[in-house]
Amino acid sequence: MKEYIIAVIAGVVQGIVEWLPVSSQGNVALALTVLGVSPEIALQLALFFQVGTTLSAATYYRDDIATVLRSLPRWRPDSAYRGENAVTSYVVVACLLTGLVGIPLYLFAVDLAGRVSGGVFIAAIGVLLLLTGAVQLASESVSAELRNQPTLLDSALVGIAQGVAILPGISRSGVTTSALLFRSYDPAAAFRLSFLLSIPASLGAAALTVVGAGGLPGVSPGAAATALVVSALVGYLTIDALMRVVDRVPFPLVCFGLGALAIVGGGVVAVLV
Repeated sequence: MKEYIIAVIAGVVQGIVEWLPVSSQGNVALALTVLGVSPEIALQLALFFQVGTTLSAATYYRDDIATVLRSLPRWRPDSAYRGENAVTSYVVVACLLTGLVGIPLYLFAVDLAGRVSGGVFIAAIGVLLLLTGAVQLASESVSAELRNQPTLLDSALVGIAQGVAILPGISRSGVTTSALLFRSYDPAAAFRLSFLLSIPASLGAAALTVVGAGGLPGVSPGAAATALVVSALVGYLTIDALMRVVDRVPFPLVCFGLGALAIVGGGVVAVLV
């Protein structure tokens, strides 16, 4: 029963914070660690549970996905970043670079998480949350002519940023959106391109988790399915509402607040344990 309660809590947290640039992976890993899951398993499960909100994003952005699929037969290298092909090329190039950067970092993070205590792990996530907040705050100061069509350079920058975001505490949506804002994208277009890219990235991260752990790490299939269903339902119910208020909430301050609390809380746990 406890395992299913933990799964529901993780699913709710994932479903809500996935759309906020405050690191869903970091916050789910924090929640799992606080609930008694080891840091190594918490990190792996946090990546796997993203599949639920991936289903939410795929449903919400189904028209964009259909556009990408329709453009595939007409894709040619000489028109890779023209018209509908631009988004297709952006997704493919960004995902390739995400894998090249993210897989080595994931292996490093899992190995490191298995060597540190829960308190140190929580504090480390807090530091990375502060870093995410600083990046977002810096991106908000950029002002120039707004753009909405991705280029090869945009694809490379966003792909590398997303690869780095496999570290817990680094917000995937936060750093990818910030990268696009630094490139003078319209905020609405930046969020759309960021969330669209999250679909193949999250599926790849989940597959990496299962392959790397030789199955579902530290959780029964029933509890894992429960977490995925809950995160998918909560994610679909919250994505539209959160997108409506995304320009009204000072998310860098949220990152700073969560990061500071995680550092203090991790220090307390490390001392007590």
